Amino acid sequence: MASVPSNTPDARPADHAEDTGPGSGAPGAVHRPDAARDLVKILVAGPFGVGKTTLIDSVSEIRPLHTEEPLSEASARVDDLAGVRDKVTTTVAIDFGRISLPGGVVLYLFGTPGQERFRSLWDDIAHGALGALVLVDGRRLDASFDVLGLVEESGLPYAVAFNAFPDAPRHHGEERLRRALDLEPSTPLVTCDARDANSSVDALLALVDHLIARDPAEAR
Repeated sequence: MASVPSNTPDARPADHAEDTGPGSGAPGAVHRPDAARDLVKILVAGPFGVGKTTLIDSVSEIRPLHTEEPLSEASARVDDLAGVRDKVTTTVAIDFGRISLPGGVVLYLFGTPGQERFRSLWDDIAHGALGALVLVDGRRLDASFDVLGLVEESGLPYAVAFNAFPDAPRHHGEERLRRALDLEPSTPLVTCDARDANSSVDALLALVDHLIARDPAEAR
């Protein structure tokens, strides 16, 4: 995988053919853009039901790949459904999407399963990734701790995106949320709506900027 270039502009995704664009899922939009210069693998991580599949759906310029299965009675006894009682499917391997940014940067997005029982897949999915966007749910912040620990153990740089569910409690400012999640001061923390392409792109750009800031030499 190529590294992120240091001159990546902070802008919206590049324009493509008529049948492409974030969230279009267009069947014809499968080929790599002609302007692609740097290919970057990014993980979209987070606990069960936090919105990883929704975020990838909202931004992908190709039809996303999903490996979802219906929740069964057996899985309901294993997975914590607190706060996500309306969820009827779950990712059992990966979600996959692609988004092109200005400057020839193409992000390949790999959504990871959020349940502990799929932890053995982590090393395979994380191989070759340059960073991770970790989604958290304000209704159940404690569900994010295992995933944050796993990302930190892997050594991947990451940004945190607070997915603003309508019924999530208010956390009264960034600093309070940082303390609740025990984040380092340098870790980017943004609020996003995973259903909205622009909001999701902003969260991904916060991660890209963080990767560049951490290691400008490798970014070049």
